[in-house]
Amino acid sequence: MTIESGEFRRLVEAHQRMVFSLALRVTGEYGTAEEVAQDVFLELYRGSERITGEDHARFWLRRVTVHRATDALRRQKRQPEADADEWMDEVHSPSASAGSASVGPEVEARLEELLRTLPENLRVAVVLRYQEDMMPEEIASLLGQPLATVKSHLQRGLQLLRRKAAVTMKEYVR
Repeated sequence: MTIESGEFRRLVEAHQRMVFSLALRVTGEYGTAEEVAQDVFLELYRGSERITGEDHARFWLRRVTVHRATDALRRQKRQPEADADEWMDEVHSPSASAGSASVGPEVEARLEELLRTLPENLRVAVVLRYQEDMMPEEIASLLGQPLATVKSHLQRGLQLLRRKAAVTMKEYVR
C-alpha cells in the first residue's frame, strides 16, 4: 500500500507508543529510543509500498524497531556508558513505565537495570516475550530465527536474570 500523508499520520499515531516502548526496552536509553522511533517511521514512509495491510504494518514496525534498536545498542557499546543518574531518570519517565507490572519503583528500576546486563540476543528475546507479550513463534518469525533458538535465548535469559536477581535483590524480596 502506498501511504498518503493522512494514512501515514494514522499509522504513526496508532503505533508510536509501541515502537517507542519497544525501542526503550531494548536500548534502555530514552534519547536513543526516540532516535530509533524516528528512524523506524522514516523507513516506513520511504518503504510504504512494501506494506500490505494493518497487520503487516504492525509486524513490520516491530521487526524494524528491534533491528534498529539492536543496531543502536552496538553503537552504544562503542561509546562510554551514560551516567547512572541519567539512566535512572529515563527508567522512571512516564513512557518507560507504561505497561510495566505493578511493583515498587525501586524493584522496577532494579529489574530494568538487570535486564540491561543481559547479552543483546537474550535481552531482545526476553523483552519481546515478557514486556511485549509476544509468543515464541512470533518472536522467531520477527527475528528470522529458528523457534528452538528463541526458546533457548528465553530460557538462558531467564536463568541469568534469576541468578543476578537472587544476588542483588535480597533486600527487596522478603
